[in-house]
Amino acid sequence: MILKNFFMLQNNPIEFKGSVFTFLVLYIKNHIINLVKNAISKKIKESPVFFKDAYVMLNISHLTASVNWNDMYKAIISTGLRIIGICGYVDCILKSIVVRSGLPIFNDGKTILNNKNYLQKNNFLNFKNNKSVIITKPVRSGQKIYVKQSDLIITNNVSTGAELISGGNIHIYGKMRGRALAGVHGDNTRHIFCTQFFAEIVSISGEYVLLDQVSSSLLGCSAHVFLNKNILYVKSLT
Repeated sequence: MILKNFFMLQNNPIEFKGSVFTFLVLYIKNHIINLVKNAISKKIKESPVFFKDAYVMLNISHLTASVNWNDMYKAIISTGLRIIGICGYVDCILKSIVVRSGLPIFNDGKTILNNKNYLQKNNFLNFKNNKSVIITKPVRSGQKIYVKQSDLIITNNVSTGAELISGGNIHIYGKMRGRALAGVHGDNTRHIFCTQFFAEIVSISGEYVLLDQVSSSLLGCSAHVFLNKNILYVKSLT
């Protein structure tokens, strides 16, 4: 019997089983690295035994691609915490940066409202239909609107910290101070049009430009964002 079990273990050296693990989730709500690091260190000092070599999941839904992710990651692990992965909604630009750093991204799956044509996850509107989506109300800071395939049309202002994500084109007829990501599923023929350009980040098919990289002559003016030979251009419409 012992010999038989030995050969069975040789032939089946691994086994997959379903299981459930519970980890601490650390929500990072600020882009300032030293501020985050000091806050973590302070919390660890309050309960050093509890947090010693603790494994945590990072929720970075409050962060954007403008964060220096590599420095943020190094700062967090320097406190002694051990990061096992990322959760929460992550925009496509930051997602690619995180993946390159070697961390897995988990879907937390906490959808709180299922309506006729969209899913709402906190301030995250996820439109499922194939028609152009038109939003007439202001898009506030912290709100995220995702349109999988069709165009996204905003006929109002978009605040700093808001995020527009579309597999199609994006049109903003108002002040654009947030983030606009078009062609997020890899379609590099998509465009972004804006009547008053102040955008934090604009992106098409993963290529992106930050506000401080845009000519100051374009600020507050109508703008056209497009890709040509993998170079992202932001040009005036007038």
